[in-house]
Amino acid sequence: MEVNRIYENLIPAKLQPNKVLVLLGARRVGKTQLIKNIIKNANEKVLFLNGDDIETHNLLEIQSTANFRRVLGDIKLLVIDEAQEVPNIGKKLKLMVDTIPDLKVLITGSSAFEINNQIGEPLVGRMKTLNLYPIAQLEFSKQESYLDTKNNLEERLIFGSYPELTKFTNREDKIRYLKEIVNNHLLRDILAFEGIKKRDKIIALLQIIAFRAGSEISLESIGRELQISKNTVEKYLDLFSKVFIIYSVSGLSRNRDNEITKMKKWYFVDNGIRNAIINSFNPLNMREDVGKLWENYLNSERIKMLDYNEKYVLDYFWRTHTKQEIDRIEEVNEQLSAFEYKWGKSKTKIPTEFAKSYPNATFEIINQDNHLDFIL
Repeated sequence: MEVNRIYENLIPAKLQPNKVLVLLGARRVGKTQLIKNIIKNANEKVLFLNGDDIETHNLLEIQSTANFRRVLGDIKLLVIDEAQEVPNIGKKLKLMVDTIPDLKVLITGSSAFEINNQIGEPLVGRMKTLNLYPIAQLEFSKQESYLDTKNNLEERLIFGSYPELTKFTNREDKIRYLKEIVNNHLLRDILAFEGIKKRDKIIALLQIIAFRAGSEISLESIGRELQISKNTVEKYLDLFSKVFIIYSVSGLSRNRDNEITKMKKWYFVDNGIRNAIINSFNPLNMREDVGKLWENYLNSERIKMLDYNEKYVLDYFWRTHTKQEIDRIEEVNEQLSAFEYKWGKSKTKIPTEFAKSYPNATFEIINQDNHLDFIL
């Protein structure tokens, strides 16, 4: 099934003369295919360059307006895939958009770390960043019926939603593909940073985060477990975030003594990557971590929906030292909305401590019956 991506219609409208639009996302989430579709439908002259190609490096090597005018000619839209691979790309793009009238630039990157290092400072005020995720349920639902969505839920909790997976019908092919992404792409990107050599520690840390997805994480205890420093744990987690494997959520606190705020919860951007890291692809009726999969899935799908609709919220979890907790809190204009995730239909009341501390907050249980309202 070929799924139409939301950005295919949105990006052309966001491209502006003498500005750079940056599309960030993990490798294999569909950035290249997306920009090829955009180029195919463009009504202006486009130059497409691949940052992984040495020819692109040679073409842009001479950092001068004269060279860039020669390369671009009457091009109105410059597209560079994996732009972080081009040396000094930030300064080169700044020179282009500052000196070549009406040039629009679209670049992609699979590492926020490298992209920010290369283009952050040179392109201040000249760039806008968008995030591309594995296929959102928001995108699937444009092309599948409600019954299809319901039938595909277990599949997405276990295998996630990387675009290529839609081409596989065989379970073993899906497992093989996800393991290939982890080993040949995501781990490769992480280990490339600063010449990191500790592959075993990297994998062990990712596995710990996978087993504890949706739980508060103590950096000190993980450091002791892996025999590395707290600072090294923090550095690795930051790298995992910058290549779009995981993301963190902090605890909500308004300085109430009982609230936990020092530790973060960590989630995976995609359930399939999480399961590939711990090699766990059993069906739901054979698993003990269905609650974790459900929480990870709902949180990630909610973020995709909010991001694609340009709705900006502050998000937290809430937990007290007496173990009252709520899975997700959103804050918009100082108004709090609380959401508790339940795989089954069990009824849950708002925790008394939360209701007392935040009497104006709303509270909703998200389960299989109403989850589409929450993520679409």
